[in-house]
Amino acid sequence: QVQLVESGGGLVQQGGSLRLSCKASGRTFNSYRMAWFHQAPGKEREFVGAIDWSFHTTDYADSVKGRFTIDRDNAKNTVYLQMNDLKPDDTALYYCAAAQLSAWDTRRAAGSYTHWGQGTQVTVSS
Repeated sequence: QVQLVESGGGLVQQGGSLRLSCKASGRTFNSYRMAWFHQAPGKEREFVGAIDWSFHTTDYADSVKGRFTIDRDNAKNTVYLQMNDLKPDDTALYYCAAAQLSAWDTRRAAGSYTHWGQGTQVTVSS
């Protein structure tokens, strides 16, 4: 069982940066694929990016590619989302999610992820 707690959200001006953290509890963190999703008011939860547990290979949505970076520190049971060049469209509640998928399984659907954090708000002003 994995429990997830996000932190690092806040208010930032357009073009600014934020670094979100997701701390996981549980002894099996190293075997989980970790992902970030976001959800804006009135919209569906959308995939932002993910990282596998073995090779640390990353996958990003086109909307954030080149601006966002995911990495993980298995020793600290923590995954990070570095967000640069933020835009007002990035404003959303950001969720960390985990799934026991193989390192080669690159599923993006929210339904594929079995563990979720409570979310952290990111607001980008223009």
